[in-house]
Amino acid sequence: MLANIAFIVIGLVGLLMGGEWLIRSASRLATSLGVPTLVIGLTVVALGTSMPELVVSFSAALGGVSDIALGNVVGSNIANLGLILGLAGLAAPLMIHATLVKREIPVMVVMSILVFIMALDGQIHRLDGAVLLISYVIFTITLYRANSTKTRTSDVTEEVAEEVAEEVAAIEGEPVKVNPVRELVTLIISIGVLIVGAQFIVNGAVNIARTMGISELLIGLTLVSIGTSLPEIATSVIASLRGHSDFAAGNVIGSNIANLLVILGATSVIQPIPVPIQVIQIEMPVMIIFAVAIIPLVLNRRLERWQAALLLSAYLMFLIYVFLQN
Repeated sequence: MLANIAFIVIGLVGLLMGGEWLIRSASRLATSLGVPTLVIGLTVVALGTSMPELVVSFSAALGGVSDIALGNVVGSNIANLGLILGLAGLAAPLMIHATLVKREIPVMVVMSILVFIMALDGQIHRLDGAVLLISYVIFTITLYRANSTKTRTSDVTEEVAEEVAEEVAAIEGEPVKVNPVRELVTLIISIGVLIVGAQFIVNGAVNIARTMGISELLIGLTLVSIGTSLPEIATSVIASLRGHSDFAAGNVIGSNIANLLVILGATSVIQPIPVPIQVIQIEMPVMIIFAVAIIPLVLNRRLERWQAALLLSAYLMFLIYVFLQN
């Protein structure tokens, strides 16, 4: 028991360090390359912080523990919207980029419904997984093309460039000299630290839960999904506190899309995933409800603290319901 608690503590330290490094390196990298931070948050950061879900889901599927694999993805998506956006919005009101409202959030809703339809026959098949993976490739290509014009990049890039310049100058006392290669290496290392930290926490939490006789589906929906979402929590809350709303919101929405299309897609291509009736009747509809509920909350392109509190309260109610049902 003490060893598992130690794993959790070490993992938390790794998440805090990795989240701080990731925000700094991704901000500087976006500035040096002239890429909007929203795009970095929706792709590189979102996919990177979703790696724990990929690692856990792969190992669970190959180990025959499909309940953990599926519960991990569905539970993580609910946690991303309820827990992470809630915490990030409580830390500081979030400014929501217009393209998130018009494009990425609707994509998340549509993909959530698509996965639900795929699961209605009781299994997510290899063909379903291939369709999800192809959809992510199309989404990523469309995203980069849509953000390649000067009008889409100038405002956000200039704003972030000024913020990063002021921040680094205050720390280092000299003008900013961004080295793209160095920042890319730091970005990769920070993602690695986040993944390792998340694994430490997940392993410790799962071991403790299993000694208490908790079901694998419940573990996947709660402890594992929250544990593998900890990189997003660390990244989004730190980004929110630093005023990088594009990272905070873009990371959450991008991670949800990546979870559905990449994590679930790749896992089901390797090993078809059986879907318990409980997930079809309860957890997947809840995932869709959270995704749809985000739209009216951000129509004015701002998530206030009271709205974030609503999301967090709804997530806590979901957790209580799941524990009572299981």
